[in-house]
Amino acid sequence: MKLSDNIIDIKGIGEKTASAYNRLGINNVGDLVHYYPRAYKVYSEPVPVSSASEGERVAIFCKVVSYVDVHKGRRYTIASLSAADNSGSVRMVWFNMPFIKNQFHKGDSYIFYGTVKYKGNMRVMEMPEYFTQYNYQRAMSTMQPIYPLKSGITNNSVTRSVRAVEEVIRSIPDYLPESVIEKYNLMSKSEAVYEVHFPHNEETLKNAIKRIAFDEFLEFLIRIRKLREDTVSEPNIHKLTKESILKRDAFIAGLPYELTEGQKNAVNDITDDMKSEYVMNRLVQGDVGSGKTIVAAIALFMNSISGYQGALMVPTEVLAVQHYEDLSKLFKPYKFTVRLLTGSMSVKEKRAVYQELREGICDVVIGTHAIIQDMAEFKALGLVITDEQHRFGVKQREKLEKKGQMPNVLVMSATPIPRTLAIILYADMDISVIKDMPAQRKRIMNCVVGTDYRPSAYGFIKKQVSEGHQAYVICPMVEESETSDSENVINYSDELQNILGDRIKVAYLHGKMKESEKSEILHSFINKEIDVLVSTTVIEVGINNPNATVMMIENAERFGLAQLHQLRGRVGRGSAQSYAIFVNVKKSKESEERLKVLENSNDGFYIASEDLKLRGPGDFFGIRQSGEMDFKFADIYNHADMLRLAQDISVEYGDSIEGKIII
Repeated sequence: MKLSDNIIDIKGIGEKTASAYNRLGINNVGDLVHYYPRAYKVYSEPVPVSSASEGERVAIFCKVVSYVDVHKGRRYTIASLSAADNSGSVRMVWFNMPFIKNQFHKGDSYIFYGTVKYKGNMRVMEMPEYFTQYNYQRAMSTMQPIYPLKSGITNNSVTRSVRAVEEVIRSIPDYLPESVIEKYNLMSKSEAVYEVHFPHNEETLKNAIKRIAFDEFLEFLIRIRKLREDTVSEPNIHKLTKESILKRDAFIAGLPYELTEGQKNAVNDITDDMKSEYVMNRLVQGDVGSGKTIVAAIALFMNSISGYQGALMVPTEVLAVQHYEDLSKLFKPYKFTVRLLTGSMSVKEKRAVYQELREGICDVVIGTHAIIQDMAEFKALGLVITDEQHRFGVKQREKLEKKGQMPNVLVMSATPIPRTLAIILYADMDISVIKDMPAQRKRIMNCVVGTDYRPSAYGFIKKQVSEGHQAYVICPMVEESETSDSENVINYSDELQNILGDRIKVAYLHGKMKESEKSEILHSFINKEIDVLVSTTVIEVGINNPNATVMMIENAERFGLAQLHQLRGRVGRGSAQSYAIFVNVKKSKESEERLKVLENSNDGFYIASEDLKLRGPGDFFGIRQSGEMDFKFADIYNHADMLRLAQDISVEYGDSIEGKIII
């Protein structure tokens, strides 16, 4: 069997399963082999009930001391029982699993595995796994992969399918010379892929992930180098006119605030590029809330005055709509035609915009991935701006740039990458950095708290809402599942609604919702129809609500510091004082040390550098950043050493290995 063979050729996969795999983007053996787990489950030694700390995922050996109770809740069927050992008791709760009633009998002993919470004075373990002693001993000797799934595919079926092509994995060739693998103590490619699916222990898994991170960085850097070679000396056929530079100054003078020094410097860099002999290829890197959007607006203004079309591509529809509304008002006195282009628009609406783009009627288009569809053709595209570039990746950026005859390119990023790493990652670009904050912004007040502070936090949110403000609450998981050991969005919003009362409108948001549902919820939040939004990290980018003043993050210890900083940046966007509350559930010394960095600083670049220092040996396990550059494993903070090594190898071996890397 080969990597190119159809998925249906694997033993045990029929047409129905193959179709389910296709929906996951798995069409052949190679796709399956490189469909990596998103996490791993490690079973620990059982502990007494009394020593199980709140928020900690533990195993406890208990006797069932009550009959199973099954009743209908508001949203779920709830099954529960009481279990105990010599040190204490715990209530076990399952949702939508009524068959539990026949599983347990009073007096039976089991090992229960899950997260202990306190509800009042009662210990509760929701959705615990349960094992006989013998089966648990077997489970303790393994690290079980957890794959991202869709309906029709289970975790076990993916594991079985990968096992069936074990020989194919073992025979994956390595594109690196043996001397390089030995010199830098890298795991071989085939061994790394095997270990990622079936790790022997945490150490071998860590080394496997490092090797795959290296491969991802290397492929990225080789492509970036090629992009640089193709564009570095391209003549600029969309130069700014003298009139546009003169009018720029009047435009800036008419703004209701003064630009910061960082914004002024970035505007000057962009102006110099766009009036030069060669095409602009610039990154504007600014911390959350540093005012990158107005810099982009000034670039679009100069481009339009010079007679060219401009395109601004952003990661979410909600952000596209917000930018469209803001820029339409800003450009109205100048009679620019500004249009919106998103996936949820009707075919008729899209066609109308496409026609205006082709005919040159549309001066500025703002949208999501719809901008890079084949139907979008421009008459005179002179400037392309991508917002939050790490959300798009190189291929999509190339596609947008090719929409015009070598337009000027501007990338806006709020990812606080240390400059030494940014120079490597953005090797094809010149870099401008905005470090200072607009004068009207107040410093966000931060606090790191334990779970016992929740009642006070809810009271504070209630007070802020009564004063006309809004709040976010961030939870790591969408719904209760066998792998969830954290607060979840759906249950949490129900509980919070009960606590805050009917006068306060609570809604939830998560990534599994349809785009139209997400947009509707976010629009309602921006329009103040929702007071408290309980969400996953889906709101990390793509929403700007100056009226939101509280960001409460549950299980804050589970996130990378840079991601927490991005989330915190959703508040503090208006003139009112804003607050960030980081709930540290596990209360370990390490997590407290990490979160104190956020409590003491609002500087994203400082936080990113501290994140590099504080990452522990187990952080490749659970704490993941938000998918920079669309990498599967590579993390610019956690794998900075692999990024630097990939840079060296790309310079020395780039030409000989180009096109041979299998990710």
